[in-house]
Parts: sequence; C-alpha cells; structure tokens
Amino acid sequence: MTDAAPLRIGVIGYGHVGRHHARILSELSDVEVQWIVDIDRARADEGAAAVGARAAYSAQDILWEVDAVSVAVPTQAHLEVALPFLQHGVAALIEKPLAASLTEADQLIAAAASTSTTLGVGHTERFNPAVTAAAELMTEPRFIEVHRLGAFPERSLDIDVVFDVMIHDLDVILSLVKSDVASIEAVGVAVLTDRIDIANVRLRFASGCIANLTASRISRDRVRKIRWFQHDAYVSIDYAEQELEHWRLVRRNGQPPAIEGGKIDVPRQEPLRIELMNFVEAARARRQPIVDGPAGRRAMVLAHRIAEEIDAGQK
Repeated sequence: MTDAAPLRIGVIGYGHVGRHHARILSELSDVEVQWIVDIDRARADEGAAAVGARAAYSAQDILWEVDAVSVAVPTQAHLEVALPFLQHGVAALIEKPLAASLTEADQLIAAAASTSTTLGVGHTERFNPAVTAAAELMTEPRFIEVHRLGAFPERSLDIDVVFDVMIHDLDVILSLVKSDVASIEAVGVAVLTDRIDIANVRLRFASGCIANLTASRISRDRVRKIRWFQHDAYVSIDYAEQELEHWRLVRRNGQPPAIEGGKIDVPRQEPLRIELMNFVEAARARRQPIVDGPAGRRAMVLAHRIAEEIDAGQK
C-alpha cells in the first residue's frame, strides 16, 4: 500500500454491528471495502452486494488480500479471527470488548506491538460529539451518575450486561477520571438469560470521586445518560440525543452566587463514523487510534473486577 492507494478493508462479521461498519466504510474516501466475511453465506453475499464488495466465508481467506479489517464477530471469536491479521501486519479494529479474557487481550496487544500494527477497540461512545465537548469541561469530577438502559437485544448474549453495554461507560469514565479505582460494590441479576442482564455498580476512586452506574438490557425504555458533578459545576450528557448541558455556580463581588449555564450546541454526527475515520487515518499512518488496545484492556480489567464482585455477592 502506498500513501496514494486506497486502504483495502475487509469487514468480518455482517451482523447487527458489522453491517453499519460496512455501510460507513464504503462511504469514506480513500477506502475500498473489498471483502465482506461471514460464516453465514447468505449474510456475506447480502453484505457484499450492498457495498459492491466480494463475499468470503472464512476470515483466513482474505488474510493476504487487505490492509485492514474491522472485526464485528461474537466476543468469543475475537482472538481466533483477529490475531492472524495482527501477526501479519494488517491493522484491526475490534468491537468491544477487546477479547473474551485478559489473557486473550494481551495476546492481541502483543501481536500488534510486535508488528507495529494499528489496533483499535470499538468503544464508540468515546467518539460521541457530546462526550468530546464535555471532556473540555472536566476538571476534577467528584460524583458521576450513569444510566444505560435498553430493551432485550438479539445480539451479544455470549457476554453479560457489564461487558455488553456498561463497558462503554467504564471506558468513558476511565478516560476522564485520572485516578485509580480504589473499591467496588456491585450487584447483578440474571433475568432472561443465564448471564447478568441488569447490574448496579458503585466505584470509589483514590481521588475520592464516586461513580454509580446502572446498566440493563431488559428495560422497556431506552436511556443512555451520564451526569458529572464537580466543584461548582454540573455536566449532563444524553448519549443518544447527543445533548450536553453545563451548569455552574458563578460568584461575583458584592452579589449573591448565581447559577448559570444551559445547553451547549453540539454538532450531531454519527459516533461510529468518527471512530472509523479515526481508525482509517491511524491505519494509513501505521499509528495507534484514539482508543487503542491498552485502553480497551483497561476497560476490560475494570469490567472483570466488577463481574468478580457480582459473583462474590451471589455466593
């Protein structure tokens, strides 16, 4: 691949998430989606026809045919699918969570490092324009309240709700709270599956910041909000609506304190599109994207600690 040549990409997994990857990547300039891969031949054929690509039914078949891949297969297959590409110097964007275990995550990160290859992790909320704008308002968060509630999905049932949906918020919080997690309290319940479907977690950071998170995939209404409280200020993000509010206490000499603020205009953009553009740019430059392998691993470590706390509480 030269700087002038289009980046040849294969999309591996044409399910709920993969079809969005294929759609967006096919619309980007200097990118050619050359392969759609799925073990379901009908889905692979459908995806290939939709974006003008070729269909393959095994990831191994395109190992030498692409410069980069997006991996949107079930979590349990991330290592098997992505590792050969990283070992051969092919850039990979892997949907969250990075892997089924920390050992497997380490293997992926090590492979990318050994070949100086781009490895990105699909923590899409980090690219939400409201989150990006809010990051500039954060100084020293003291309390964080998160609600991520959704209806029962037809996907991601190979992992529990902490790794399925809460991990998005764990990644965002870890990127903005510059302190170690000191303690965890967590409860969770398996309702419709044999895995945890709803969970509540209380994180205490060494800085004194407290984060309270509730995640559910069995709720009737869809809610995706995070609220941040810090000295003299309050920041609220509605992920789904890409809405941002900022309120602050203003003190002026000789006058009573006043609360000022309100909504901040945020240009609406598709977070996945921004994420994929960042990955493509990183792959072309052979550098790491904003959410790289180590960032994906950090979110996994915290998710595993939470899962262990839930499990201990059930014994």
